[in-house]
Amino acid sequence: MIQTGLVSSLSEKLAAGENVLLAWCCLGMPHLGEAMLREGYDAALFDMQHGSFDFAGAVRGVELAALAGKPSLVRIPVGDFATAQRLLDNGCAGIVAPMINSVADAQAFAANVKFPPMGERSWGPSRTLQIEGKPDLMEFLKTGNKRQLAIAMIETRAALEAIDDILAVPGVDGVLLGPADLSIALTNGGLVNAEGDVVNAELERIAGAAKRAGKIASSFCGSGQRARMLLDKGFQLVSAGLDISVVRMGARAELKAAREGGGKAGAGGY
Repeated sequence: MIQTGLVSSLSEKLAAGENVLLAWCCLGMPHLGEAMLREGYDAALFDMQHGSFDFAGAVRGVELAALAGKPSLVRIPVGDFATAQRLLDNGCAGIVAPMINSVADAQAFAANVKFPPMGERSWGPSRTLQIEGKPDLMEFLKTGNKRQLAIAMIETRAALEAIDDILAVPGVDGVLLGPADLSIALTNGGLVNAEGDVVNAELERIAGAAKRAGKIASSFCGSGQRARMLLDKGFQLVSAGLDISVVRMGARAELKAAREGGGKAGAGGY
């Protein structure tokens, strides 16, 4: 049974100051995201920008996450705000929008994903109302903007310079650092290093801007170790690896145990 208030549980946890670990899913296999959630991740993110998820696959991921009792986000392709509305109507707890580089970009994003008077989102959240377990239309109209999050990516020099103004846009609930792209941008195309000094030098700036605005600081993190580092620096919503890295690490561990012995007993298949 899907728990009542599932969609809003992510915004509520973050508002209460809790940290959230994301299962970042790129491979286009919704069941893998569900499996990661059942192992203890707090929420999932299904990636339509650089991952293999199409609309139907992302919606299936949202549903399977709900079946596991967890909320989920979707990262949309650049500027695809029409798809963002459809995803929010189908039970997504929030949208991550890439390449939000200015106040104008942030305003367009918020306008498309928030209901009036904050935005211009068209009404039609019937599937979300089912998943949320709150079929009262008026209640959802009044609270939907708070329940479902709009998170703008910071991944260019322009976005970094405008971060305070982007966070000040009504309807933008937080920012998400895209560290690889930011490293490319800040070195003028000279380097890609998501965990290098050029990115690390900006971490406190990004987390501090979100804190001052009373909004969410989040980031892609390629490992649990990196996630811990960013949580300690004030980020609240972070991935701890992604599906392909989790599969590869698990494969290495199982092959090592089979070839060399000495490993702990596993789960016995399922």
